Amino acid sequence: MSHDGVGSRAVLRSVAFLTAGALAVPALAGCGTEDPAGKPLAGQDIAPAGRDGIADGGTLRWAVDSVPETLNTFQSDADATTGRIAQAVLPSMFRMDGSGRPERNPAYLESAKVVDTEPQQVVLYKLNQQAVWSDGREIGAADFAAQWRALSGKDTAYWTARNAGYDRIGKIERGANDLEVKVTFSRPYADWKSLFTPLYPKEVMGTPDSFNDGARRKLKITAGPFALQKVDRDADEVTLTRNPRWWGEPAKLERIVLRAVPRDRRTNALASGTVDLAEIDPAAARGITAAARSRGTGSTPLMGPGADRTSAEALRSWAVAHGSDEEAADEELTAREKQRRAAAASARRTQALRGYEVRKSLEPAYTQLALNGSSGPLADERVRRAVARALDRKDLAKAVLKPLGLPAEPVGSHLALSGQAAYADNSGALGGQDTKEARALLADAGWVPGGPVEEEKKDKKEKKKDEKKGEKAAGSEAEKAGQDESEGSDDGTYIVGRDDQPEDDKARHAAGHRAQDGTRQHLRQGGAPGAYAPKGTAAPAGAASAPLAKDGKPLVLRFVLPSGPGTEPLRTVADRVARMLERVGIRTDIERVSDESYFKDHIASGQYDLALYSWPATAFPATDARPVYAKPVPAADGSLNVEQNYTRVGTDQVDQLFDQALATLDEGEARALLRKADSRIWAAAGSIPLYQRPQLVAARVNLVNAGAFGFETPVYEDMGFLKKGAKPAAGPSVHD
Repeated sequence: MSHDGVGSRAVLRSVAFLTAGALAVPALAGCGTEDPAGKPLAGQDIAPAGRDGIADGGTLRWAVDSVPETLNTFQSDADATTGRIAQAVLPSMFRMDGSGRPERNPAYLESAKVVDTEPQQVVLYKLNQQAVWSDGREIGAADFAAQWRALSGKDTAYWTARNAGYDRIGKIERGANDLEVKVTFSRPYADWKSLFTPLYPKEVMGTPDSFNDGARRKLKITAGPFALQKVDRDADEVTLTRNPRWWGEPAKLERIVLRAVPRDRRTNALASGTVDLAEIDPAAARGITAAARSRGTGSTPLMGPGADRTSAEALRSWAVAHGSDEEAADEELTAREKQRRAAAASARRTQALRGYEVRKSLEPAYTQLALNGSSGPLADERVRRAVARALDRKDLAKAVLKPLGLPAEPVGSHLALSGQAAYADNSGALGGQDTKEARALLADAGWVPGGPVEEEKKDKKEKKKDEKKGEKAAGSEAEKAGQDESEGSDDGTYIVGRDDQPEDDKARHAAGHRAQDGTRQHLRQGGAPGAYAPKGTAAPAGAASAPLAKDGKPLVLRFVLPSGPGTEPLRTVADRVARMLERVGIRTDIERVSDESYFKDHIASGQYDLALYSWPATAFPATDARPVYAKPVPAADGSLNVEQNYTRVGTDQVDQLFDQALATLDEGEARALLRKADSRIWAAAGSIPLYQRPQLVAARVNLVNAGAFGFETPVYEDMGFLKKGAKPAAGPSVHD
C-alpha cells in the first residue's frame, strides 16, 4: 500500500501500497450478453515501435524510488524496484496482458494446463527447450521444487513474507522428459497461474542461508534478457546489462541503469539530462508539457556572457548618469542581475525539458477512502454507510483525472479494475451519492443536529492515549459512549442525544431528532440488507450543515493524510471529501503527517478514522485480496490480528466466498464468487474505491517501447532509442 507508486505483484502481496471511472461501456460477449468486466479505461502509452527501427546499443537511465534492500521478491523488505529487476532478469511463467489478465510467457513456457482434477489437481508445465540459466544449466523441475520447498511455509528457517499458493502444493516431479514439470496440489488452487513468477534458480532457493542472504545484494545466476551487473549503493544505482545467453530476441539496449531519484527532484534530473525515463507527479507533467509545446517554435536566443556583461555595465552607467548614487545603482544592478540569471536558468531548463514528453495511462491500482471500523463513530456501520452515501465519487475522480486528460470514472470494485476478468461494478450494493439518505442513516444511528454539546474535559494528548488502549473488530458491540467526568452535575444545559433530560427540554429539541421506529426496508433493487435507514426516518428541515452530536459528543472524524512530495492530489481529494461530509453534518479534523510515519504509525496501527491510500489491482484477487478484506480475529496476546485489513472491517461471509473462489477450478464460477464477495465488501462500507490512479511518465522523445505501461508487463528486450529518422509506430492509447 502506498500513496505513490506501484511495484510488482510479488512485492505488493506482502508490502502494502500507499499515497485515478461511470465505468467503461461493457464489452459485448457472445450471444449478445454483456461482459461486466468491460474494457480497460486507458491503454499503454509507450511510443511503440518495431525492432527494425530501434538502434542497437545505448543505456537507458531509469529513475526509481530506491536501491532495493533485497533482490528476493519473496522477502518482507522487497520493494517496487526489486520487482522491476526481477522482471528483467528472471523467468516468469505468466505475465500480464493489456487488460490485466495473465498470459503465458512464451520465452519460458510452451504450455501450462490442468491435466487432472481427480483425485487431485495436477498442472503440467512444458518449458521452452531453449530456456537456460546464465550458467548454461537448463531451467527445470529442480528449480520449481526448490522454490516450492522454500515458500511452502513448512520450514520456518526460510524468512519468507508469504506462502500463498505454495502451501497447497503436495509434490513436484519431472514429467515425461526434462522439459516437463508436473505439479500436484494437495488442495485445489484456482490461482495456480500466479505461481513461479518470478522463478529463482535452485542455487537461491535450495537452502535457508542462500534464500535469506544469498539473493539480497546479488544474483549470480539469472535467466532474462538482462543480467544483474552491479548494485552500487554509494552511487544509488543498479546496473543491468545484456544477457549473452538470452535465447530470445536480443535486447536492443546495452544496459539499463536504475537510478534512485526522489520524486521531488526528478524534474531537475530530467533537465540536467541524468535520467531518460521517470515517473512524475502532475505538477512536473505540466511543466514538461508546457516545454514540449514550445518545441520547434522560434524563440529569442539567450545573450552570451559578454553581451550580458556589456548590458549590465551600460545599465549601471545610465543609473549613475540620471541621479542615482553609486551604491543605489549597484543595488539595482544586483537585483536586476538576479532576475536576469533566474530568467536565463528558467530558459535553459525549458530548453532541456523540450527533449522529453509526458506519456500517460492509468496505473493498475486504485485510491480508496478507508474507514477505520474498529472504534469510535465508524464502528457503527450506519455511520460508515452514511459517509459513503455522502460522497460524489464521480466528482472526486474528475478532480484528479480530468485535468490530466485521463478517463475520469469511479472504480466500481474492490477486487479488480475495468477490463480485468473479475471486474463488475458492484457499488449498487451500497448505493450512490444521496445526501438525504446519508442524513437519515446518521439520524437512525443517534447522531442528530442542533443543540450544544458537552465541553470536552480531555485534551488531545489524553484522547490519543485512550485511542491506543485497544481496538475491536468492526461489528462487535461498541463501548458505551459519552460518559463524562462531570456526569451528575447539571447546569440545565440540554445535551444532544441524551435521554436523561427533563421532558420540557426534550420537547424543545424534538424537532432535531425525528427518527421513527420501524423495520428495515426490504432489499432495494441492486442493494443489500441493512444498507438503508429504516422506512420513515427523516432528517430535520433546514439542517443541511448543522453539526451532529450524540450523548453530548460532536461527530468529528480524524482524517489522516501524508504530507510529502507528490501527495498534493490526495490533499485535493481530502478537501473535497471533507466538504461533502460537512453537508450531512459530519466534521473532519484533517491531520497531515510525515510519509515515514503515515503507514506505520497511523494506518497499520489503526490511529485514524479516515485515510486515503491505494491498493494494487491483481489478476489473482482470490489469493491477493483475501488478507486485505479478511475479518480481523483476536490473537493469543489479546491484540487484533488484522493481516492487511487496515480498516478492521470484515465478515465471515466474505471470508467464505474468498475460500470458495480459491478452491474452484471453474473460472466462471470463481468470477461469480468474487463479484459476490465484492458486493458484500461494498455493503460493509469499510473502504470506498474512488478512482484508478494516474500514471504519468516523462520519457525522452526518441525512447520507444517504454513509458506508461498500464496493466501490461514491460518487454525489456524491445526498449531502446530510435534510429535517426525513424518514428514511433503509434501514439498514446487512452480510451475516451
